[in-house]
Amino acid sequence: MAQHDQGEITEAAERYARAAFELALESKALDALEGDFAKLTAAFKDSADLRAAAASPLIDPAEKAKALTAVARALGLSPLGCNLVGVAAQNRRAGELPLIARAFRRRLARHRNASQAEIISAKALSEAQRKDILAALSKALGKEIEAESKVDENLIGGFIVRVGSRQFDASLRAKLDTLKLALKQA
Repeated sequence: MAQHDQGEITEAAERYARAAFELALESKALDALEGDFAKLTAAFKDSADLRAAAASPLIDPAEKAKALTAVARALGLSPLGCNLVGVAAQNRRAGELPLIARAFRRRLARHRNASQAEIISAKALSEAQRKDILAALSKALGKEIEAESKVDENLIGGFIVRVGSRQFDASLRAKLDTLKLALKQA
């Protein structure tokens, strides 16, 4: 099974995210579930074993649910977060947990009347750099921006920001590609 955290959000992930959002909204636990998804996303990013186990069709769903719920508890997830992980695993959707997290963050951003952005940088951004980028985006777009950050060392330097269908590319790689094209045409 392909790793889903980089792919398009599936209909199933949207359904799980909507259900989780509605439960969290009803129980006034949106911030807690947002934190749960941040912890879960980090765990998936950091552990190839966790990604493999979650995506494996060979592991019995009930056993997978027990194991992943134990991982969720160890990560300090709320009861709602732990239940979500267990239900997703039981229903053979554990491999889609990163997609569910992304869909939840989008839904939460809309609820907060903010836009969801993705910042991809050549190296990890400091909190000050991240705040500066978000402030500039908020000013340029005229609305609050919530962002997820990723590192892509292939950018060499700089960053790329994606907000919906818009992309702002301030990476060194893009500048070098532009220069290379200009030299070819000269």
